[in-house]
Amino acid sequence: MADPKKLVEMLKSLEDQLVTCMRCGMCQAQCPVFAQSGREGDVTRGKIALLAGLAEEMIKDPEGVNNKLNRCLLCGTCEANCPSGVKVTDIFLRARAIMAAYNGMSPTQKLIFQQLLTHPGLFNTILDLGAKFQGIFTKPVNDMLGTSCARFNAPIIGDRHFKTLAAKPLHSDVPSLDTPAGASNLRVAFYPGCVVDKIYPSVGHAVLKVLKHHGVGVFMPKGQACCGIPAISNGDVASFQKMVKANIELFRKGDFDYLITPCATCTSTIKKIWPAYYEDKSDQITLAKIVDKVKDVSAFLVDVLKVSPMDTEGTKTVTYHDPCHLRNSLGVTAQPRTLLKATPGVKFVEMTDAASCCGSGGSFNLKFYELSQEIGRKKAQHIIDSQAETVATGCPACMMQMTDMLSKAGASRKVRHVVELYADTL
Repeated sequence: MADPKKLVEMLKSLEDQLVTCMRCGMCQAQCPVFAQSGREGDVTRGKIALLAGLAEEMIKDPEGVNNKLNRCLLCGTCEANCPSGVKVTDIFLRARAIMAAYNGMSPTQKLIFQQLLTHPGLFNTILDLGAKFQGIFTKPVNDMLGTSCARFNAPIIGDRHFKTLAAKPLHSDVPSLDTPAGASNLRVAFYPGCVVDKIYPSVGHAVLKVLKHHGVGVFMPKGQACCGIPAISNGDVASFQKMVKANIELFRKGDFDYLITPCATCTSTIKKIWPAYYEDKSDQITLAKIVDKVKDVSAFLVDVLKVSPMDTEGTKTVTYHDPCHLRNSLGVTAQPRTLLKATPGVKFVEMTDAASCCGSGGSFNLKFYELSQEIGRKKAQHIIDSQAETVATGCPACMMQMTDMLSKAGASRKVRHVVELYADTL
């Protein structure tokens, strides 16, 4: 357990935020988890009622409180539509930090957050080894989507259809870059993020191809750490501090106009979570510069480089799924669609409920896979009903979830990042 005095301070800080909730229940209409379960405890209003008595509840039933708090995708849809402006994500992250401080971390969480993610070199080495031997434990299941399933009974993997670790991660192909500005007279720092680096390196290569095409110089330092969202989402604030500090140390060495990422979650975390939770006062000036410069890759291409739609429509039908972290947290919705319409050969079609969550939610998918699937199956059906050949998005975690759901549905649809489709035509 954390220092009792510190714990009391954390609880007092949380109580000050809870009073902003008017219990109007508007969040019920927005919550994808509540839409499936219909349980008041799953919606924001119910969780805030629980947190109002957190000190008493966490003594009586700490596991029960943890379970209720974790049944949230942190998609931010309720926050984006809250008439009272309740900072829901911040409240839930602080509540999870309190519970982690009170209960302590599990051995698995300690291993992942404190030993692996805070040591990027070790993390890379272990996953590189895993990529070499994963074929022993997995078998291909869908050639079009490139998915595999577990060859043996594996409790963590279950019956998932998943993309395996890349045989050659991005950091192996491109350990670092430091190229001068070209025709654009711009230089960007490139932060691929863990999932792109290790599972979708093709997305990272697509970004680099696009930047080269537009004459943009790239600063990509070696040894980038995780953005920290897995740690802070599970209440491990200390590990989050280490990951952010490691990244700040790397990017402070570069001279760049923007910091871009192809990962909606990484972009949102750097923009919103880093300044709210990173505590080292000596890094605040550098942190503010990074936060001010971070941009989603499609927003950079459309807003800064002025990539614009084609006059003629193509024949390859593509629909788009809005990642929650782009839409709700950053308001990026038009730019990915513009980039698709600027891609030669693409005929863009809108799907029903493009803005609804796919059900991934990071660790939510691991803890509540049945519920995650129920939400994801709806998204897969909307993709199928759109008649599009390909679904594009701007978040590699959403790509994984939609790939799983489409693969299980036996659907012949491709899942691509918007920047991959654009890069294909250059």
